Amino acid sequence: MSASYARVLRIPHARRTFANALLGRLSYSVVPLSVMLAVNRASGSYAVAGAVMALFGATVVFLAPARAALIDRHGPRRALIPLLAAYVLLPALLTAALWRPGAPPVLLGTLTALAGACVPPLGPTMRAVWSRLAQDDKALLQRAYSLDGVAEELLFVSGPLLVGVLVGVAAPTAGIVVGAALMVAGTAGFVRSPAVGAVPPAGPSSVRRDRGRRRVLRRVGRPVGAAAAVGLALGVLDLLVVVFAERHHLGGASVAWVLAALSAGSAAGGMLNGAVNWTLPARTRLALLTACLGLALVGAGLAPGLGTLALVVAGAGFFVSPAITTAYLIADDAVVPEARTLAGAWVNTAVNAGSTAGTAVAGALAGSLPVAVCFAVTGGVVMVAATVSMLHGASRGSAIRERNATTPAG
Repeated sequence: MSASYARVLRIPHARRTFANALLGRLSYSVVPLSVMLAVNRASGSYAVAGAVMALFGATVVFLAPARAALIDRHGPRRALIPLLAAYVLLPALLTAALWRPGAPPVLLGTLTALAGACVPPLGPTMRAVWSRLAQDDKALLQRAYSLDGVAEELLFVSGPLLVGVLVGVAAPTAGIVVGAALMVAGTAGFVRSPAVGAVPPAGPSSVRRDRGRRRVLRRVGRPVGAAAAVGLALGVLDLLVVVFAERHHLGGASVAWVLAALSAGSAAGGMLNGAVNWTLPARTRLALLTACLGLALVGAGLAPGLGTLALVVAGAGFFVSPAITTAYLIADDAVVPEARTLAGAWVNTAVNAGSTAGTAVAGALAGSLPVAVCFAVTGGVVMVAATVSMLHGASRGSAIRERNATTPAG
């Protein structure tokens, strides 16, 4: 435990940079819920609200690698400011359109989708900055990524609580305004940090040589696949917990408690994972963590009641944050420094896409199968993904590092 969390925060400029990044990232959990509530109130239709949010989620998730490539190519300062300007303008237009009921759903969907396409990728950019701040100290970087992951977990718990407070005293559009203000304040402080200013742009030659999105995806295929399996597990858990509560005639509050146990387990696992100096290779750890998550899902299907389910789900959460953190570490090591933002964005995209797919699959299965079977099927899929990750070739990180050391860009 030589590289403690306190040492991470003592790195020059780390606290200021990290705090501003978290402030902006809080917008990620405030704006979507506020938009959904505002669209539902303005349109009077859950179908319209759901369609609008699906468009927003699609552009946020699937265009994340493109936004990350812009960060790598032009540098954080030059790329984040235009993205921020567009992101602030579009929610402002959406707020104006929602001011009175009756706005055309096509207009709402278009504005929301465009806003999602312009979301500043503060998470992947911050992780790329962490890589530079750690200066190739693997233990320090592991703790930095663990701290980052746990903080992000807490943001996605606190964001909806903030929206709940705002909705209690103002219209849902107030949440959109507050979320945009958080993004402005956080991004502005983030780009002014000397640590961010020290990140150089890769330039077009590096893009052609090493940073094409498909080429980077091939290099990080293993952690991306494992991250997608983790996302699948999360998406399934979210829906199957609701189904479990309904079939056991439990109230909606019980669902909140079980999902809170999931977040608590993930936070605890993330902090412990970062505090340990692992001797197992990261590739092996990722496969084992993913397999344990799948096994926990199988166990969740055997839970006789709410209390047992909450304990098992907390145990499943214990492997979530460590698995995602390890996936980021492997992706970071598999590419040259100029492509780290893009590599991390692919992992993040895989988690989100897997979660979306998991929710859809769980919805299809839950209509015709017992909850225990749904949990078992999903757990089996996750364990298969872990096995494939373990067996599919050797890690290429060391070879790539050695090759990069012989090139000017490396």
